[in-house]
Amino acid sequence: MRKINRLVTVLGLGTALLVLANAEEVTPIVKEASKLDVKKVCDVKTNGLEKVLAVAKKYNPEAIKLGVEFKRLGIRNSVYIKGLEKAIKAKKPEVTLSYKKKGKVKKKTFKTDYATWRACTFAVRSLQQVKEAQKDYHLAIPGDGLK
Repeated sequence: MRKINRLVTVLGLGTALLVLANAEEVTPIVKEASKLDVKKVCDVKTNGLEKVLAVAKKYNPEAIKLGVEFKRLGIRNSVYIKGLEKAIKAKKPEVTLSYKKKGKVKKKTFKTDYATWRACTFAVRSLQQVKEAQKDYHLAIPGDGLK
């Protein structure tokens, strides 16, 4: 009986892993983001604040959906985007972002150019890393050629 239980468990686990490995297909927006050059797309001086923020707004919802949204200095990328929208409308040179840390509300101030660049790179790089992780993971499987 023990042998049958082990066999069923091993076969079930193998099948589950096989299904998960095949289900890791990326969405079209992830493929699109993986082909972008972050330095060119997120350059605020060349493209302007509104264009760069539009790129961040385009890719960040997909990062949230996949569960890979960046969080730096205790601030999620969606907070950067919301704060930047308000600052750009008000034409402020700095953006103040509020966030919670250990139950307390804290604030940080960034220059608008820097915060816009940061939001854009976080949105694009999070999706690029999803694509890179799939490739690196498959290379790291024993027998797939990675030494």
